[in-house]
Amino acid sequence: MEGLDLFSSLPEGCISHIISFTSPRDACRSSAVCSIFRSASESDMVWERFLPPDYPDVLAGSVSPPVRFSSKKELFFRLCDPVLIDDNRMSFSIEKTTGRKCYMLSARKLWITWGDTPRYWKWNSLPESRFPEAAELLGVCWLEISGKIDAHLLSPKTTYKAYLVIKFREEAYGLDYPAETSIKLGDHASNNEVILQQNGTWRFQSWTALDQLNMWRSAQLVSNRGDGQVPQARSDGWMEIEMGEFFNDEGEEGDIEMILMEVNSGHWKSGLIVEGIEMRPVYN
Repeated sequence: MEGLDLFSSLPEGCISHIISFTSPRDACRSSAVCSIFRSASESDMVWERFLPPDYPDVLAGSVSPPVRFSSKKELFFRLCDPVLIDDNRMSFSIEKTTGRKCYMLSARKLWITWGDTPRYWKWNSLPESRFPEAAELLGVCWLEISGKIDAHLLSPKTTYKAYLVIKFREEAYGLDYPAETSIKLGDHASNNEVILQQNGTWRFQSWTALDQLNMWRSAQLVSNRGDGQVPQARSDGWMEIEMGEFFNDEGEEGDIEMILMEVNSGHWKSGLIVEGIEMRPVYN
């Protein structure tokens, strides 16, 4: 108790300065120590440090309604929920345990092969989507979706994972064949295989028995490789599939490029709904 009494005798500003070198989680925990710690841990000095340095630019580019706050702590937790930016084509948020930045590129921000051809894709307004529009696949045999983001927008010295955020129509088909994903940043590139719809509807009418056997074997191979290779449910009602991970180093130059392709099977695909690609920091 003597150590705590000695620490509590420090000026509140000094305690705030010390707490600002911890983490948002530790700051919240320290508020339970005593009244002076509670006051110090809630100061703007602490929460200003936890906010990303470019948060004023984010607020300036946010879509109405404006983000309102009475303290930097309130602003921090307000930004833990996605804020629409870039004319509703992107969303920004922060990871509440670390304060590191998260972004999602909307479907309109992505490059989708034949995405503007009504015969192959259509654009819908969905009440469960954070964006004004989502892309729905009507039918293609060449599926290619890609997006890119300036590495400087993300938190430095941070490992990220990218996720394709999707849904399926009940009548979706042709999405069981392994798709290839790749993420490129500078000299780094990672490549993976994923199954978009592990238990989808397979239309075998025009396939040979060998086609069916090879597809089943491929699906089993990928789905047995562990988490992230098949879609996982999200709390917002969508699903996500991990495309890969990358390390955003200090001062990294250029764009992060994320690609998903399924062009090898030659089979038609339909019923995929794309909300966007999200990049989140890996938290251990």
